[in-house]
Amino acid sequence: MGVSYKKVDAMYSSGINPEEAKAMVDAILDFMTKYPNKSLGVVVMNQKQTSLLSEEMKYVFEKNPPAQEYREKWQDGLESFFIKNLENVQGDERDVIFIGTVYGPEKAGSPVRQGFGPINGVAGKRRLNVLFSRAKERIVTFSSINTSDIKAEEDSGNEGAYMLKQWIEYCATGRIHSGKITNKDTDSEFEDHVVQQIRSIGCDAIPQVGVVGYSIDIGVKHSDWPHGFIMGVECDGATYHSSKSARDRDRLRQQVLEGLGWNLYRIWSTDWFDDPIRETEKLREAIKNRISNLKSALIS
Repeated sequence: MGVSYKKVDAMYSSGINPEEAKAMVDAILDFMTKYPNKSLGVVVMNQKQTSLLSEEMKYVFEKNPPAQEYREKWQDGLESFFIKNLENVQGDERDVIFIGTVYGPEKAGSPVRQGFGPINGVAGKRRLNVLFSRAKERIVTFSSINTSDIKAEEDSGNEGAYMLKQWIEYCATGRIHSGKITNKDTDSEFEDHVVQQIRSIGCDAIPQVGVVGYSIDIGVKHSDWPHGFIMGVECDGATYHSSKSARDRDRLRQQVLEGLGWNLYRIWSTDWFDDPIRETEKLREAIKNRISNLKSALIS
């Protein structure tokens, strides 16, 4: 049940991604063998990949009796197995939907070209909205791109590419709102100190990240995690300690942010200035553990 993300280390060229198609074929066969009583639909982002995947599945049906039995079991009803491209999936519902994003680097280490075919623009956003509502129980997204590979932002004008970016991040992290970079400065010298230390341990520290009307003091990114922020850091000073109403408001705020999938790490100003070396080491360990936990969740 739910949403999951399967990263595929594969290359995209001339409209197809053969390795991603192979990963999906293996997963489809495994699904048909283990879950014969669940309906399945497969959607990829262009017609060329649809044709490639369909050809690969013809061979699977010829050579694997469980797959053949699965297809025959479902083909006479309203939820027969299908492989379709993004533009043709409207109206179909299945228990489980496999999505293949297709696009990726053309060679190892190269940047991903920002042409996403039918995903681009407002029409792409509408198509993705339809796609993400086709599954009754589960969606698995197979992708050769990370969140950081897609450069579109909320105000870039490419709503479809930005939605795909948000979707991949959600699949990988479970975070509903990815956070908006506001380009605002820190609120205090205390936060300035914390930002400097976060950057000194190899992370990117971004002040005042906007999330659904709230502002997180510092958003933390790390090169080992290509799916946006790994956590938010909250810097609490003397005012927080002295004001009960401030503490009550902040508890509600924290509940909202954590409900949206954000992991928050809190630093107290008194502890920081009492022993900044100790507190920096605690923060470093929290970041290390957070990255490890994110990667473990992705694998599982």
